[in-house]
Amino acid sequence: MGVIRLGYVHAKVNDLSEATRHYGETLGLQLTDSVDGKSYFKGWDEWDHHSVVLEEGGSGLVKMGFKVSSDEDLDHLENQMAAFGLTVRRVHRKEEHAVGEAVEAILPSGHVMQLYREIEVLGTSVGTVNPDPWPDGLLGIGAPRLDHLLITAEDPALLTRFFTEVLEFNISEKVVPEAGSNQILASWLFRTNTPHDIAIIGGPDAKLHHFAFALDDWKELLRAADVMSKTRTSIDIGPTRHGITRGETIYFFDPSGNRNEVFAGGYITYPDFPCIEWTVEQLGTGIFYHNRELNEAFTSVVS
Repeated sequence: MGVIRLGYVHAKVNDLSEATRHYGETLGLQLTDSVDGKSYFKGWDEWDHHSVVLEEGGSGLVKMGFKVSSDEDLDHLENQMAAFGLTVRRVHRKEEHAVGEAVEAILPSGHVMQLYREIEVLGTSVGTVNPDPWPDGLLGIGAPRLDHLLITAEDPALLTRFFTEVLEFNISEKVVPEAGSNQILASWLFRTNTPHDIAIIGGPDAKLHHFAFALDDWKELLRAADVMSKTRTSIDIGPTRHGITRGETIYFFDPSGNRNEVFAGGYITYPDFPCIEWTVEQLGTGIFYHNRELNEAFTSVVS
């Protein structure tokens, strides 16, 4: 079965106290642990110990983690990544807090990725017996779960090839120079049934564009915008709609300059989902469907 889903995003922040207020009180994530200078968060509807890890040291991505189905998958993918030419190492159980044995690789873009099978399970806030649709006492936006991340790469085609050939991701959408071209300028990739678990655009290697949290619908997205305004959170763009993924979105920044997103809607994907193609001259429409213009800072500002 291979990779099941995106498990966690581990990011750097300037001030852990400020970041805890942002992720804990504005986004409404639950602080599950603070160990060795790192803070661990999860959404109220997530089972695992954490989906976000924060540590002081500036801004940007430390690593991303994907969960795999079995130990055999871990062994197989370790060999496949090494055969692709990546630098790979084993991460022993508990070396990564609350996570079992993992395989860590340096991607062609310089990003660090871990694959793991086991992680401590804390359960959701509503439980598994006669659960309510949402828990009482949510703070801020009350984001239920991590949704996806977007990274930049000097060679997005090569990184896309790694994810599709080695990790067997599917491409839901891609940007090409012109219709019918085989050259990939950006890609949206999935292993679950969402439009994307990870996306790749052209830009400097080893950089983070954003990581996103799922909301149910447009009404929740508008309420999230109200929370951002009340808390004086720096909004980048939105609320608006994507052409690519058809999702509804707000982009905003944490106190350290890491771009976040709340994302609602989008379509359902399947293993046989055909790839949707966008030509580069229509990229503005693809990213921001309503005004059909691409803000240059949106692609150039990364952490």
